[in-house]
Amino acid sequence: MAKSLNLRSIEELRTSTFKIEGVPTVTSEEQCDTEEIVAKKYEDLHKNLLVNKNLPVLLRKQHIDYLLQNLHFLPTSYQFLDASRSWMCYWILHALTLLGTDINEGTKSKVSSFLKKCQHPDGGFGGGPGQLSHLAPTYAAVNALVLLGNEEAYNVIDRCKLKKFLTRMHQPDGSFTMHEGGEVDIRGAYCALSVASLTDILSKETFINTPEWLVTCQTYEGGFAGCPGMEAHGGYSFCGLAALFILQKGHLIDYNAFLRWLVNRQMRFEGGFQGRTNKLVDGCYSFWQGGAFSLIYSLLANENNPPSHQLFDERALQEYLLICCQNIHGGLIDKPGKPRDVYHTCYTLSGLSVAQHFKNESYILGPLQNKVGFIHPLYNIRPDLVKKAILFFNNSKLISSNVS
Repeated sequence: MAKSLNLRSIEELRTSTFKIEGVPTVTSEEQCDTEEIVAKKYEDLHKNLLVNKNLPVLLRKQHIDYLLQNLHFLPTSYQFLDASRSWMCYWILHALTLLGTDINEGTKSKVSSFLKKCQHPDGGFGGGPGQLSHLAPTYAAVNALVLLGNEEAYNVIDRCKLKKFLTRMHQPDGSFTMHEGGEVDIRGAYCALSVASLTDILSKETFINTPEWLVTCQTYEGGFAGCPGMEAHGGYSFCGLAALFILQKGHLIDYNAFLRWLVNRQMRFEGGFQGRTNKLVDGCYSFWQGGAFSLIYSLLANENNPPSHQLFDERALQEYLLICCQNIHGGLIDKPGKPRDVYHTCYTLSGLSVAQHFKNESYILGPLQNKVGFIHPLYNIRPDLVKKAILFFNNSKLISSNVS
């Protein structure tokens, strides 16, 4: 059942603005500037409510048109992302599924063929055709193929060679390099675990010492860093937590410290999340931070202390995403004044899904038509598509094929 949420009042908002307290810094001034821009958005919406009570509205059609256009033809502004083309397939397809859009079979076949060209002869995927195998675009390509949801897409993945690639990236301490001779960070472990679990090639041998290494990435703040000794970060924190859950080792973290850090990343005035302490709000962290709550809920449930309500302000988060992060021509953004892009469209919609769905109920700000699809808390893919892919790979033999 879907329930409607009400907007925060202007008076309620004004009590939560940032206070410089006579000690201005570059950081505090940027925060105040951002709040001023966001305040204008909120004030304008409250004025418009006098004319139209059916606000805020998710601009669904505009977002779908924007995404479909970019799936077939990217503007020149994306040329510097040539090594992220498999990522763009994932970002666009995932956003479309959350908006309830079906991809026709012809387009599915074209995307599958393109991603097949991104697969390296030695296993794994690059960001584009003929590029180096890298764990990040491997994760994106596998997710995109799972989103396509048919046998043609599934059969693109050479699981035998993929497993060998993951094994080569594994390091003795349990960490993973992102590519041959590349950097080590927590993304590598998560990407490797995600694709291995989705495609049924997860084995203890490939992930020896990985749980222990992941735990060393939790910082004194409570969140996870990219590697031991670095700063806690929203994206890395989701990766670390989700990786441990895939390994069924979520109990190893200090979840009280993690939860304390996590709840303090939601901005009191804006309603969205920041990625790190003393940073600005950003629409994409509505998923990287917000998406971690579902996993924390399950840890609390295992301690016989399940939460009875959201542990963050889902109303405030939906306000920020719907009022401040929509481009009127389609696509979603980081914050007011920023350009639209498919990355922020994907993760902002994912964050909206997190804010709307708790347990078996939905809490929708604005008209009920604002409701978007559910996401799987480990993979950020619609749960029905995850289930369909896992069933297929569980029933498929592990056979290597030649990559053309």
